[in-house]
Amino acid sequence: MIYLELFLTFFKIGAFTFGGGYAMLPFIQDEVLAHQWASMDELINFVAVSESTPGPFAVNIATYVGSEIGGVFGAICATLGVVLPSFIIILIVAKCYLAFKNSRLVKGVMTGLRPVTVGLIGGAVLTIGQTVFFPVAFSWSVLATASFWCALGIACVAVVMAFKKVHPILIISMSAVVGIGLGYCGVWG
Repeated sequence: MIYLELFLTFFKIGAFTFGGGYAMLPFIQDEVLAHQWASMDELINFVAVSESTPGPFAVNIATYVGSEIGGVFGAICATLGVVLPSFIIILIVAKCYLAFKNSRLVKGVMTGLRPVTVGLIGGAVLTIGQTVFFPVAFSWSVLATASFWCALGIACVAVVMAFKKVHPILIISMSAVVGIGLGYCGVWG
């Protein structure tokens, strides 16, 4: 039963989210937490691992969640679930594209979807940011901890490096090394 549930949940995520893997993040968060497949902290770890590994984010996180919940077969079910809707939609779009590429309706839909995608990604950033910087709840005492300032520093340096077009692999690798170092120094608790 868990395999069907994984497949259907990720099929729904894949079918009703536009804008790529990051736009799926709020939907994935809601579904994973609602099914109690992971805590928010575990989900953030899933996101970090999924972002740090090769391949599309949505496929990686579906595979990771499926694997944690149902082993190898769970990973296969979740991955197929998230990929299948896109595959079907792309086949239909490719078949119909030439006939509708100049349609005002199609252009309008695409224009309307762009800001929604940005909003969904922004919402995911805020939710994950809250959990990373204020894991329990917002409190002024958090601002006095070394872990808050180290996490903020890593995030700021990563943003600056991203705007300077530093390769993402280098940013991720450097962040991992700094995180390991700070962990050994006891900053992360």
